[in-house]
Amino acid sequence: MMLFKKDRLDRERRTIKAMVGIYCRGHHDRSGALCDECRQLLAYAMQRIDRCTYRDDKPTCAKCPIHCYKPAMREQVRRVMRYAGPRMMVYHPVLAFLHYMDEKTRTRKPKTRAKGSG
Repeated sequence: MMLFKKDRLDRERRTIKAMVGIYCRGHHDRSGALCDECRQLLAYAMQRIDRCTYRDDKPTCAKCPIHCYKPAMREQVRRVMRYAGPRMMVYHPVLAFLHYMDEKTRTRKPKTRAKGSG
């Protein structure tokens, strides 16, 4: 099963893409392509994932000690996740399960400086 072997960030990309798609279909009456607003949000989320300092050790965004999203975009992603999260089990059950497992198993502590530095 390749889905389990893919890297963490790739799975994060697929999860947010699926969630934005579910949200856009439900709120913007789109049956195919994303609307401009959702396309921009997805592009922003992909950019943030690409720049994640944790790389494959990345926790889910809700558990991350570093909030790299701008406040307005973070609120927009929260709205998307609040709506799409429960629907993920219907449309993308494997991704939903893996996201749930990542949330339970990947908790990062804030990075601290070593003693004597700084």
